[in-house]
Amino acid sequence: MSAGDVVRALLAEGETRAPASVKKFSSALRAFFRFCLVTGELDHDLTGATLVTRQCLPSLLPMGAKPAQIQALLAACDRQSTAGRRDYAVVLLLARLGLRAGEVAGLRLEDIDWHQGEILIRGKGSTEERLPLPVDVGDAVADYLAHARPADAMHREVFCALSAPRRRLTSPSVWILVTRACTRAGIDPFGPHKLRHGLAEQMVAAEVSLAAIGQVLRHVDPATTANYARVDVARLRTLAQSWPAAGDVS
Repeated sequence: MSAGDVVRALLAEGETRAPASVKKFSSALRAFFRFCLVTGELDHDLTGATLVTRQCLPSLLPMGAKPAQIQALLAACDRQSTAGRRDYAVVLLLARLGLRAGEVAGLRLEDIDWHQGEILIRGKGSTEERLPLPVDVGDAVADYLAHARPADAMHREVFCALSAPRRRLTSPSVWILVTRACTRAGIDPFGPHKLRHGLAEQMVAAEVSLAAIGQVLRHVDPATTANYARVDVARLRTLAQSWPAAGDVS
């Protein structure tokens, strides 16, 4: 077997397979040829003939829910029904405070300070942060607690299933809740995290500092917040240098 045989095999694989499959095939061949060389099955090293397969990475720009999509989600919640009251409060918490699905699911009755207008968020790594409770969010949660939360719920978590057994919501439950709201609103389904990204993008558009955005989203690493600096493409274009015309390069 020659290096040419290996290259031709990889090229043939690429004609009918996705780049990810070709990459796996190449890695497997590389490991196999290394084994053959060590065990004496081959007297020459063919690992160099296994081509490096490049994959086009998706854009790293955070893509958040647009304001119109958020309004459509909220409008799709029937606030006269038990399920609609709960779904409306959950979506509003996700969109207005940028909470994660697990943070909404883990929210407890004692985490809401109605007198101070604050809410305690139990985040990643057992962290606890207090955020202001917007009036519209507080009204939605209070409406759910007063008229929709089952009276026989035995746990302290705020949100729970509407049918017996009255289990508390979990992160997957919140994901399902949001995707179903998308379906009712007639938009392509997305998860709760897109609402979090949407809040960050709205703050970027309002020229809120990255430090303040990081505080709201409770980022531990400032580099995570820095990703949102790339969202404002229109303003970034003003920083780009124009491409020199022929003969203008000095």
